[in-house]
Amino acid sequence: MMKKARAMVKQKHENKVKPGVVDAMAQINHNAAGIDIGSEEMYVAVPPDRAEESVRCFQTFTADLQHLADWLKACRVDTVAMESTGVYWIPLYEILEERGFQVCLVNARHLKNVSGRKTDVLDCQWIQQLHTYGLLSASFRPSEQVVAIRSLVRHREMLVQYRSAHIQHMQKALTQMNLRLTNVLSDITGVTGLKIIRAIVAGEHNPKVLAGSREPGCKKSEAEITKSLEGHYRREHLFALKQALELYDFYDQQLQACDTELEAMYQQFDPPEDPGTPPPTPRQTKRRKNQAHFDLASALYRMSGVDLTQINGLDAMTAQKVLSEVGSDMSKWPTAKHFASWLHLCPNTKITGGKVIQTGVQPTQNRVSTALRIAAASLHHSDSALGAYFRRMRARQGAPSAITSTAHKLARIIYFMLKERKSYQDIGADYYDQQYRTRIIRNLNRQATKFGFRLEPVLLAPIHEVS
Repeated sequence: MMKKARAMVKQKHENKVKPGVVDAMAQINHNAAGIDIGSEEMYVAVPPDRAEESVRCFQTFTADLQHLADWLKACRVDTVAMESTGVYWIPLYEILEERGFQVCLVNARHLKNVSGRKTDVLDCQWIQQLHTYGLLSASFRPSEQVVAIRSLVRHREMLVQYRSAHIQHMQKALTQMNLRLTNVLSDITGVTGLKIIRAIVAGEHNPKVLAGSREPGCKKSEAEITKSLEGHYRREHLFALKQALELYDFYDQQLQACDTELEAMYQQFDPPEDPGTPPPTPRQTKRRKNQAHFDLASALYRMSGVDLTQINGLDAMTAQKVLSEVGSDMSKWPTAKHFASWLHLCPNTKITGGKVIQTGVQPTQNRVSTALRIAAASLHHSDSALGAYFRRMRARQGAPSAITSTAHKLARIIYFMLKERKSYQDIGADYYDQQYRTRIIRNLNRQATKFGFRLEPVLLAPIHEVS
């Protein structure tokens, strides 16, 4: 990657650079306003010739936000720029969009002011000035229907995290009683583990009786489980175990209620009129932990018109995270390269003074990028084209670069599936192996010809063992 960047710098110096015509003082948005978002006050700046006071302060109550929108209408403002500060911008954003304003939500990193005095008044005037000259780019925000799905999906992830904390509380209580259940069971919230814990909370402390709750598919024997359940059943630890179990069950019920609400919201999407892929076939498989309590793959197909679970490494939960964050409309990104760049799956080469000072992928907290990286890492043992690609890239560049490269390829596949409404066809693991072999032979032939040699295939005789 570094060599490629240096070659680009060298080529740039060899070629003549054609300067472009830049009019830095041209005003693009004449009816622009800038808003500095706060938890208690909103400072709004409009063009100086629109009102006697070009900067006004409004409180964050709903009635005050409505007055803010009325004042912007009176000042003949049609586009508004604001920074995404926490969640304080959401109510104002929704009100302004409902009133017909073009709202530009900007990353706070893109609004760095020059050093010096910093006040709320200067901040809103700075935002208004940048937006007037068209120097701000709006952050991506999907449609309202997708935003509602996204909110519940993120809320569901939070419930899973809260439930996981109480699993640790149960493990702590068991360890304090020296009940080494975690040594014989990989998951204490499995069928066997929960049966034993519920029996302990109910008052059963006989190890042999508790071990009788073992499921037939458990890897450990009943004798090993009995040995792990010998301990000191102290009253205070039993009480802590009981409350942790109740909280675990409570969050499990909340997850089921959240899935019920999600299923109802997916039903509000219109079925695809011209689907690009056939609907997913319901799989009669055992439900895994943290999976949805309904047919999620079919619901996502109703939402997008394609079956993203056809892609190796993507299950229904990963596809839900992708679609809830970006939606199914790819028109926001002109090409797949723009989409991959938005996900920060492309190298960001920094050049100054004709020298490459930094290269590599920028760190990001993009949820889609994280989900695709996890999906890419799961392809290590996959007997597919993507699995073969990941293994070859890992052998060449190492695991981190291979994960990024494979996640980039997954992003491109998702982009074209959603944009062109086409299904994904796995070309097989042998395709990339044969492609790699062909490229190596071509390079060897080129090198041999350069030095005056010629390569010829040789059929090797089978090796016979010597007795």
